[in-house]
Amino acid sequence: MSSEPNGNGRRPGMTDVARLAGVSHQTVSRVLNDHASVRPATRERVLAAIEELGYRRNMSARALVTRRSGMLGIVASGSSRSGPAGTLGALEQAARAAGYFVTVAIAPEPEPDLHGEIADAFVEQGVEGVVVIAPTPGVAEVAHALSAQVPVLVVSAWDPPDGVPTISVDQRAGARLAAEHLLALGHTDLVQVSGPTDWFDAAARVDGWHTALADAGVAPREDLVGDWSSERGYALGRSLLDNLPTAVFAANDLTALGVLRAFAEAGVRVPEDVSVIGFDDLEGSANFYPPLTTIKQDLRALGAAALGALVEVIAGGTALPRRLPPALVERSSTAAPR
Repeated sequence: MSSEPNGNGRRPGMTDVARLAGVSHQTVSRVLNDHASVRPATRERVLAAIEELGYRRNMSARALVTRRSGMLGIVASGSSRSGPAGTLGALEQAARAAGYFVTVAIAPEPEPDLHGEIADAFVEQGVEGVVVIAPTPGVAEVAHALSAQVPVLVVSAWDPPDGVPTISVDQRAGARLAAEHLLALGHTDLVQVSGPTDWFDAAARVDGWHTALADAGVAPREDLVGDWSSERGYALGRSLLDNLPTAVFAANDLTALGVLRAFAEAGVRVPEDVSVIGFDDLEGSANFYPPLTTIKQDLRALGAAALGALVEVIAGGTALPRRLPPALVERSSTAAPR
């Protein structure tokens, strides 16, 4: 047999071996690394599948054992939204500054076969470890496919049940800062334009917002569900015109931008009539009209912290879950209600 590309145009990988042998990725990895814990019958079945498929490990995969490849993998969702895209850029810069080469894989949807192929590709390239940027549950599932083979760190507001190390900006604390800022100004008629409900960050911001207001004894209006876009922010801003609150918490700065446009077109003054606060401190938010009060998440610091935590895991250490603190950036889009 020879390891020629299969019908899908790629060479046989560990996914194919595992499927043919009827075992898990982890078992194939153990056989390849000659672990004593594999039962002889299972080992023979895996070796037979390897022979039948003509699977051959790339020699660089041996660097995974010595951990000297100088290569790290990053799994991203492919989202162009500022949070995931900014995190990817910050991680790549931090890795390069530390002397690592980065290879990136895009996993937009929860597709088990794709996840297995990503795991195969990373192992065959000899990556020392992988960072999974997981804004949604589908991408988070990739961490499980990888964790049996390489050290993995997840950048996400996700709270995994199985102890996978995670790091993120504290989204709940950021939403709490937004709520407490508006409360301190005297606002009690408030509404949140949230992010999409299937995003971990959006869910954490909803939780932080409502917890802070409940602690203060304030009942906000029902959340308006957005999708992170300025277009949706504009539409939801227009929906508020007939019954204006005194303050709006937009769950990201692009949503706030749409809300500001809706209010400006209707002659609603910000902050005289309505205060608006965003989240992210997106580049350019200081030049919105009016300049946007927002919650800053430092993605450069997040990238550096994630790289440090992954290197610790690669070295055999334990990276405890960590949440970096956000910060309030006060500008002129918020003020006391009239």
